[in-house]
This record gives sequence, structure tokens and C-alpha cells, in this order.
Amino acid sequence: MTERIEIPIWLFVLILAFAAVTFASHFLFPSVRWFLRRRMERVVARLNTRLARPIQPFKLARRTDMIQRLVYDPAVTEAIVDHAREHGLREDVAFEQAKRYAREIVPSFSATAYFGFAIRAARLLARFLYHVRLGRYDKETLDNVDPDATLIFVINHRSNMDYVLVTYLAASQSALSYAVGEWARVWPLSRLIRAMGAYFIRRKDAGPLYRRVLARYVAMATQGGVAQAMFPEGGLSLDGALAPPRMGLLKYITDGWQPDGRDVVFVPVALNYDRVLEDRVLLDAHRSGTRRFRARIGEALRFGLSYLLRRATGRVQKFGYAAVSFGTPLSLNAHVAAHGADPEPLALELMERIGAVVPVLPVPLLSLVLRDGVARDRDALREAVDAELGCLALPPEHAVHCAPDEVVAAGLDVLLRRSLVQETPEGQIRVDPAHIDVLAYYANSISHLERRNSATA
Repeated sequence: MTERIEIPIWLFVLILAFAAVTFASHFLFPSVRWFLRRRMERVVARLNTRLARPIQPFKLARRTDMIQRLVYDPAVTEAIVDHAREHGLREDVAFEQAKRYAREIVPSFSATAYFGFAIRAARLLARFLYHVRLGRYDKETLDNVDPDATLIFVINHRSNMDYVLVTYLAASQSALSYAVGEWARVWPLSRLIRAMGAYFIRRKDAGPLYRRVLARYVAMATQGGVAQAMFPEGGLSLDGALAPPRMGLLKYITDGWQPDGRDVVFVPVALNYDRVLEDRVLLDAHRSGTRRFRARIGEALRFGLSYLLRRATGRVQKFGYAAVSFGTPLSLNAHVAAHGADPEPLALELMERIGAVVPVLPVPLLSLVLRDGVARDRDALREAVDAELGCLALPPEHAVHCAPDEVVAAGLDVLLRRSLVQETPEGQIRVDPAHIDVLAYYANSISHLERRNSATA
């Protein structure tokens, strides 16, 4: 027992390495995970005291557990068997494919990343680029929504800044879970987005098995009370107008709805901007008839650095106003009782409610007047704006500026800086014919309000 044994140094080092790995995997890593888990629970407990809607346990579940729960869901298991039979695969191979889809979809929410970084970054960026305004916001109605209901913010999709603005302005409600497209599946952006609770969805190459895995995740998150944000249009508006809704995620929600389960309350959210940063890229895609965007990360970085330099030297100002309005909430329980579970009437009703509260900002309102290409002086513009405001019949909280002189001053400031219009020495505001489509793009964001009021007049 006490005899000395000689072994080679390489074998001794190997034994030490195995011992270190065993110690780390059995003692150190579990202890670190326990410590981090306890720390996260304390952070979440503090956050829940000031959030209107506490973060639900579903959102805090470990990612590995959620992946296992998803792939062993009966509906997913059935889809795995069907997929294996249809493609002549072994079921274990189809199972691994479903598991890859689940890993791709399921987020790994971090309260520290969301509330410690994302909210602050969203607030700083939004305020740095725009004069941010909150339009219609019926606090009493929102506060009276069933506290046990799942809240889903449905939003018109104008810009990639939508994520930033809604995250910032909904920070007091809860941590929002977004459905994010394939554009964000690049490292390290993908890890950050997952940490903020977003889940990725494929818009292409999505077969029945993938759709079943995604549908079950959305249904499980909804049943678990996770506050979500979604864009029913399915993508960015290419011409500035509201686009017809797509059924995808809404169908997954209605299919997973249970009459005796948790209610789902949709909150319409409408955004508008005096300047959409990617407006010309979107218009190019609209003219081409495809959704292929020519923007590159390098171009975006150059634009960002150039803007920072010009802001630092005082040669450029903010991009005008950005505003968010909240519409009247819609209970899924009440809607199904009145209209059934068909997602199409639900989608149309939600788009109607979003359109009704789109904020009216100076540039869109001035573009509505100027898109006819007629030159006017400032007095004539004020008269035209006043007449347009009368046609729109807006409530006071609907427009950032209701005084025509303020609309003209703020709108022209942005349009002149962008050279979309010119002011002659005689004081005439002339529209550059090459930029008529840009003005139409901004006018389209509120033109439906004009049509709506004309139809009801």
C-alpha cells in the first residue's frame, strides 16, 4: 500500500487533466451554474416589482430544458414520424433534424442582457437619432387588461428601428419576445438577440416539420404567458403604406389557443417616422418587384460613422420625429366568441386598429400636400396643411403638431436638409421630380387616414 510507483510524466499529466475535468464537471460547473441561477432569480425578483407584467417562469426556463420539452411535444413527435415516412428516413434521423430546428428557434433569455443593456441601448439610440414622442396611450385601458392574460403587441413594420422604439417604450410593461428573421442569424449578433429573448424564424426553406416545431414553440410561449411583439405584415413596408397581414404567427397563436386556458390580448401599436433610415433601400426593392435589399453592412457602418462625425461637429441634427401610438386592445377570447377562431378576420381587425392610430408627423403630413409636385410658398403650404388636418379630423394626441405653422417649419427642416425639396429665392418650395417617390413613400404612411375619413364623411 505504501510502495512507490513510477509512471511517465505524460501519464501523470493526463491523470491530472482527467481529474481536473471531473472536478469541474461534477463540482465546479454545477456550483457556478447554481450561483448564476440564484443571481438571475434575485435580479428577476427585483424587476418584477416594477414591471406591469412580471416575467413568466416559461421565459426563465433553461434553454436545454425548453428544447427537450419542444422536441418531445406530441404534435412535434407526430410530425417527426410523418417526416421520416415521407422522406424515407429513420425516425432517429428525423428526430435530430427536429432538434436542430428547436435549437435554432428557442431563445436563451437573460434578464441582465435585456434590462441591463438592451433597454438602455434602445433608449440612447432612439433619443440620439430622433425626437421621440408617445402618441395615443390609454394607460387606464392597458392597466385594466387581465393580469393573467398573455400580452402580444402587434406592430406595423416601417423600419428596423421599430425593434428599438418598441423595446424602449414598452420597457415598463415586460420583457418582449420578438420573432426575428434570418438576417440576424450571424455571430455575434445572434447570441445577443437570443439573450434578449428573441426567437428566429425562417422565411425560406421552411418545410412541414420546421413549421410544426415553430408553431408548437409559439403556442407554448403564448400559453406560458410570455409577452411578445410581432409584425403582422410579415416584413418591412416597401412603399410606406400598411401592407396586407400575413397569417403565419397569428395562425400559430389561434391554433394553440385553448378556451379554458389563458386569454391572449393583442395590443395594436402604430409607429411612424419623419425619416426612415432605409427608405431608399426599400423603395429600390419596391421598384424591382422583389424583396431583395441592396443594403450592405459596410454601407450601414459607413453611414453610421459619417453621421456620428457630423453630429459631433454640429453639421447635422436629429432625423426629425419618431412616434408610437397604442390602439385599443383586443381579447382573443372575446373575438373567438364573436367571430370564431379563423385567423383572417382577426388579422384584418388588428390591421384596422393599427391603421387607426398611426401617428401623423410633420414630414408625412407635408409630403401628403407636396406629392402633387405643385410649387407653393410657405403661406400656401400652411393653408394646405390646415386643410389637410381638417380632412383628417385628428384627435389632439394623434399628431405631433396640430398647428400648421409648426408642421411646415418642422417638416421643411427635414426635407430641405435631405434636398428632397428646394426653396427658391422667391420663397417658392419646389419638389425635385427625382424625389417624388420618396415624398409619396412618406405620404403613404398616413394616406389611409385621409381615405378613411373621406369614406365616413
